[in-house]
Amino acid sequence: MIELTAAEVAEATSGTLRAEAGAAVTGPVVVDSRLVEAGALFVAVPGEHVDGHDFAAAAVAAGAALVLATRPVDGVPCVVVADVQVALGALARVVLERLRAAGEVRVVAVTGSVGKTTTKDLLGQLLGPDVGPEAIVVPAGSFNNEIGLPLTVLRATTATRVLVLEMGADAPGNIADLTRVAPPDVGIVLAVGTAHLGRFGDVETIARTKGEMVEGVRHGGTVVLNVDDSRVAAMSNRAAPGTDVVTFGTIPAADVRAREVVVDGGRARFALTTADGTAPVELRLVGAHHVTNALAAAATALQLGVPLEVVAERLSSATPLSPHRMAVTERSDGVTIVDDSYNANPDSMRAALRTLAVMAGRTRRSVAVVGEMRELGDAARVEHDAIGRLAVRLNVKRLVVVGEGAYHVHEGAQQEGSWGEESVFVPDLEAAREVLAAELTAGDVVLVKASQGSGLWRLADQLVEADA
Repeated sequence: MIELTAAEVAEATSGTLRAEAGAAVTGPVVVDSRLVEAGALFVAVPGEHVDGHDFAAAAVAAGAALVLATRPVDGVPCVVVADVQVALGALARVVLERLRAAGEVRVVAVTGSVGKTTTKDLLGQLLGPDVGPEAIVVPAGSFNNEIGLPLTVLRATTATRVLVLEMGADAPGNIADLTRVAPPDVGIVLAVGTAHLGRFGDVETIARTKGEMVEGVRHGGTVVLNVDDSRVAAMSNRAAPGTDVVTFGTIPAADVRAREVVVDGGRARFALTTADGTAPVELRLVGAHHVTNALAAAATALQLGVPLEVVAERLSSATPLSPHRMAVTERSDGVTIVDDSYNANPDSMRAALRTLAVMAGRTRRSVAVVGEMRELGDAARVEHDAIGRLAVRLNVKRLVVVGEGAYHVHEGAQQEGSWGEESVFVPDLEAAREVLAAELTAGDVVLVKASQGSGLWRLADQLVEADA
């Protein structure tokens, strides 16, 4: 972060200085006291199970110059605010305004029900080489909420030229709030799906929320929209006068298009096509659904001046960077693990199962280990049932359903009627581990997929580490 005095932090956050808050913040902004460095600003976030205020003194002892808190802490230099989360966003907004006033900083933001993190990682690999590692900020993992996004913005310095942001939402108004913190120069909308359906209520509300990105783009900025998704394509009507609209997809009307898409071994290749020409792309990412993510990143990079041939070359060399997202491990015993356990919703689950079927083909056994898809509300039973039925239609050879929340996947597979004992329900990770240990053989392709809260990522780690 740029250097700020305690008084400047208080002014930006509408806070009150307490104790000996005279030192300047010269280090990073953190919410975890274990990450404190000299000169850091420690943000004491009150949580359901852990209260950051309890670690304020330790953070200062470790070198933090200042604490952002909702109440005074004895002997700790702090700025006291009414709401730490709101104050963190306000601080990020002020810092970004200063950086924009001082130099050229382009903010690229991406939202969508699926694909945000992969697209963000691709953007870093497409845009980073032109500005250098010190001039681009890309969030690690999925820092896409009211805490994570400001923390990412506050990593920017006077050397930053490109700031890539991921914007998530689990309620109407979330994207609008995040764009007020960091108004994008380029705003990308990938897809409208059923993630967090239980909180939104219906898909149309999800679409309206994702469309807040279009309205939040800075005057004179650019909106990048997926025209393969009709709800996203319709968002062009929400763009303000003076905002450029660039489209991507596989249909002929797309400004940036994938033609002649072929999926071989789970990886896609296609002709990246624009009005200026065509260039071949061979993705190293696993899954046909990554064509959408690649096109979104390509359209953005082209808009920011990266030549078509360079975009295609960088897409073809791009690798997965964030963990538990279609990460493929070839074990020495001949078993292939496809770890997509970071999160799951009906759209991403369907895409993962289709990828599993393609990777296994006709010569290898496909094994799907699936857990609960959370936050689906009243649609949970129907959506889980549909996943079980899809697994049958895709001829997945072994389905291991883990945990009570996912039971209806097993039920759906059985009700589809074409299976015998291919589907098994187990209550927990240990039981799933025992099934797999007894059954996996050379040649098997194993997909692990569930919402993060189900904990299946632990099983995925164990399956990968078993080779070591």
